Order: sequence, then C-alpha cells, then structure tokens
Amino acid sequence: MAACKTVLVPLPLTQPQRSTLEKAAEVTGAACTFVYAPEPTDDQLAAANVIIGMVPPERLPLAANLEWLQLSWAGAGPYCAPGIVPDDVTLTCASGAYGLTCSEHMLAFTFDLVRRFPEYHRNREQRIWQAAGAITSVEGSTVVVLGLGDIGGDYARKMHALGARVIGVRRTVKAVPDYAERVVTIDELDEVLPEADIVAMALPGNAGTAHVLDERRLRLMKPTAYLLNVGRGNAIDPAGLKAVLADGLLAGVALDVTEPEPLPPDDELWSYDRVFITPHVSGQLFLPETLNRIVGIAANNLRAWLSGEPLAHVVNRDLGY
Repeated sequence: MAACKTVLVPLPLTQPQRSTLEKAAEVTGAACTFVYAPEPTDDQLAAANVIIGMVPPERLPLAANLEWLQLSWAGAGPYCAPGIVPDDVTLTCASGAYGLTCSEHMLAFTFDLVRRFPEYHRNREQRIWQAAGAITSVEGSTVVVLGLGDIGGDYARKMHALGARVIGVRRTVKAVPDYAERVVTIDELDEVLPEADIVAMALPGNAGTAHVLDERRLRLMKPTAYLLNVGRGNAIDPAGLKAVLADGLLAGVALDVTEPEPLPPDDELWSYDRVFITPHVSGQLFLPETLNRIVGIAANNLRAWLSGEPLAHVVNRDLGY
C-alpha cells in the first residue's frame, strides 16, 4: 500500500472548497492527510509532500519531503530562481484562474481612461461641475495587447466583442484566435505600437519582458494613446515613462503594477493627473470566483498526481510561468 501523503494547504478555503480537494484525492483511492494552515509551522512544512498555495520562497528549504508544489499564482517568478524549488520537485501554477478578475480590471481601466473619469473624480472631490472635453471610443479603436495568455486573451476577447480591432503580441506566434486581427512577436512590436489607440500589457515576468516598453518604444506610440499594465511592473521602464509623460505624451496611463512595488509616496508617477494607479489588486483573491478556480485547478492536478498522470500548468522555470 502506498504511503499516506501529507497535503499542506496554506489557502483560506471554505469548507466546500476543502471538500473539493479531498474528494479529488478520494476518487483515486490514495491515502492523504490534509493540513489547512494559512501560516504553516516549520514542522508542518517539514512533513508536507504536497503544498497547494503560497509559502514564502525563503521558507521552502524547510519542506524537505516536498514532491510537488502547486502555486496559487498564475506566474511563478520568485519560485524559479536557482535553489528555491529543487529540480526533483514538480512545480505547477494556477494559470487560468485570474483571467476573469484581471481582464475585468483591465476593462475598467480602459473605460476609466477613455471616458476621462480620473478628471471627473478629481472634479467631484472639489465639487466642480465642468466637462473634461473630447473622449475616445472603444468601438473602432485599435488595441495592441502584449501577452495573449489567460489574462490578456480574455481582455482581448472582451475588447473585440466591444468592436475594437485587436492586435496580439506574444513570445511565439501560434494560431491567430478569432478575437484578434493578427498576432505578432515581440520582435515586431515596433511595427504595431504606432497603430495603437490603446496598449494593454499582461506579460509574465522574466528576463525577456523586463523593460520591454522602454523610452524609445513609448515614443513610438501615438501622443493620444492610452497605456495600461496589469502584468509585471518591470515590463515598463519607469524612467522612460516619466520622460515621456514630462513631454506631454500619452493621453492616459493606468497601472496596477509598478517598478518598484509598493510605489513610494514620493515617486513622481503619483504627481501626474493622467496616471491612474491601483496597488496590484487586479488579481489577488478579492473576487471569490478566483479562489474557486484555483481550487478547481489544484483538485484536477491532485487527482492526476495521485494517479500518476501528467499535471497541467507545469512551470517552465526559464520563463517563469
């Protein structure tokens, strides 16, 4: 008989969500002990064969019996650094869990910018009844989406449904989805940036995406274009962005991620009226459905792992997702 496996779950699960995980193990006939601990002790980490959720990378060396780590993030950047997760430990992520919440945040950003709501919010605070002026329509606009994974793809699909012309940018070109007019690689980014009315970023964090929008590329965008980012803060060069804004370029910028994070109170980006910032909240677990999706992904993988079948969303440690 196979040894009982200890599954450590540092996630704030409801009883129905716990049952989903436990039933996934039951159907395989494997013996599992589930330990639910939002802040696991050293002993709990040492006993874990499986972790479903996030443990600070610096504590992972304590998990000496770990065989599989199922992250609750869509990305895995900090966990791909050498020495954090041993090569013989399977590493999977929760890709597919965040498309709904992040794409809706991006959609809110989009309408906030094109309808000039930040200005109206400021006017409201000062009780000023005054029109902000000309606006842009989403319908008929050209949207360049950097990153066509779960999040960027969901946003692109929504924008297409609203009548936008979508151009996708990804690491490699696969089949062009029905919501996109075309898909290009990062190497062709310079060619499509001047077409964009809106540039939306949902890129993972890795060496290939760091400062992919530098000052030179930002200056390729229309002065009237809008920029939004919910992927990784370091995908935009902050010095380049500030230089472009200082020259009066870009009609508006919406950032859920920044470099650095948290953005210091004295950072110059806070001072620009046409820059709207949220504190990395597009994902997280604020939308209950996100945690349901994470549990669903983890349950399917747990069933597969206990049955000796391939797991979904295995992380490419070179790419970080």
